[in-house]
Amino acid sequence: MGLALIGLMLLTVLFFVWVVAIKRQIRTLKNVKRADDRERRVQLSKNLRLAKGGLVVSILLLVVTGSLSLIGINGKKEVYLEHVHGLGFSSDGKRILIPAHDGLKAYAQGRWETPEGAKHDYMGFSPVKDGFYSSGHPAPGSELKDPLGIVKSTNEGKSLKMLALQGETDFHNMAVGYNSHVIYVMNPQSNSKMDAAGLYYSKDEGGTWTKTEMKGINEEPTAIAVHPTEESVVAIGTPIGVYLSKDYGNRFEKVLSEGQTTALYFNKQGELFIGGYQNQAYLQKMDIKSKKTEKLTMPALTEDAITYVAQNPSDDGEIAFATFNKDVYLSNDKGLNWKKIADQGKTITEEKTEQ
Repeated sequence: MGLALIGLMLLTVLFFVWVVAIKRQIRTLKNVKRADDRERRVQLSKNLRLAKGGLVVSILLLVVTGSLSLIGINGKKEVYLEHVHGLGFSSDGKRILIPAHDGLKAYAQGRWETPEGAKHDYMGFSPVKDGFYSSGHPAPGSELKDPLGIVKSTNEGKSLKMLALQGETDFHNMAVGYNSHVIYVMNPQSNSKMDAAGLYYSKDEGGTWTKTEMKGINEEPTAIAVHPTEESVVAIGTPIGVYLSKDYGNRFEKVLSEGQTTALYFNKQGELFIGGYQNQAYLQKMDIKSKKTEKLTMPALTEDAITYVAQNPSDDGEIAFATFNKDVYLSNDKGLNWKKIADQGKTITEEKTEQ
């Protein structure tokens, strides 16, 4: 689209120059009585009409093409991230998916788009091997009960399977095992399946729930993540660090004390990614067996921090994260270099070079 605009601009300039040149030539023909001057004037007049026609057409094409580029490639509306309620990769690793208050947004090969499906306000967004689990609120005009309770999709939101607690509870702090599909939620209040607020887990798609003792944590949870294969392993972030449980959340051990924890994520290998803030934003990766951490290089964030982070299940080198200010970054080399793909909610599309 960018090269097309440049080409049309050059064409418009050429037609304009042609019109000006013909008019100058006509003005030099002063002797209308001479036959050759009259013939020359007639020919120049024809050329002038042709040049003016070309100029008008090129201007119209320029306006139309420019308008299309403003509203998006191929006439699609520009994608905007009104909110960022999560982040993850599609099951095949080809797309980054972000629930953005008005449905899912997807990024692939330098382009943003809005996938098919209702524009539900997803919360607790949790990608898994065969799709995603989520909570939240139904799209305006939807016949689904509000809140959604817990739902699952295996086709990037084109359709939803209702699992539990529709019309009862909206879970913001929720995580699901990537392979195990065990669901953990921080329940805000009692409902038909949970007697009180607290940390619960389900091994049967939300059919039954078990309340954990959650010993060792006194602070309000800020983030939660579940091991991809080990159902009993769950991590919780708080304003003062990270806690890890290996017994379904009954007892927690503090494994990191570096300021406020703002994001947690287990990759396919079971490594724990931690986003946090201590004087400045940081991103690190922990081996939960040895408790050793590795700080990852990340772009400087001004008065901002990571809210969600994910690694491509098909490509360990590809990592993405979102921030409180709705910036989104992507790395293709395990965090050595980053490119911004959204700036304060405004998505950034890469220009493709036309062949």
